[in-house]
Amino acid sequence: EVQLVESGGGLVQPGGSLTLSCAASGFTFGSAGMSWVRQTPGKGPEWLSTINSVGDDIDYATSVLGRFTVSRDNAKNTLYLHMNSLKLEDTSVYYCAKDLNRATMYADGWGQGTQVTISP
Repeated sequence: EVQLVESGGGLVQPGGSLTLSCAASGFTFGSAGMSWVRQTPGKGPEWLSTINSVGDDIDYATSVLGRFTVSRDNAKNTLYLHMNSLKLEDTSVYYCAKDLNRATMYADGWGQGTQVTISP
């Protein structure tokens, strides 16, 4: 069973930084593409980034390009989202997902999400 557990969310001032983690289990992490998605109440899910299984091919949404960086440690079965220059509009619940289809937003597994709040 795919299990994904996000952590690292919290309250940060605008301009600040935060790193989220996603601990994976129940599957061969090093063989899976992983993604980060966020969702704000009242809005649809927003794809942020996808990293391939070995970490050498990464895509970012325009909204986070240059501010967010995705990485993974396959030895630790962990995915990361390093967020810099945070803005008020980055306030959301952040999810990691396994093998996400960006067109349908279907994934083989989702975490429970971690809340990120940007506030002065």
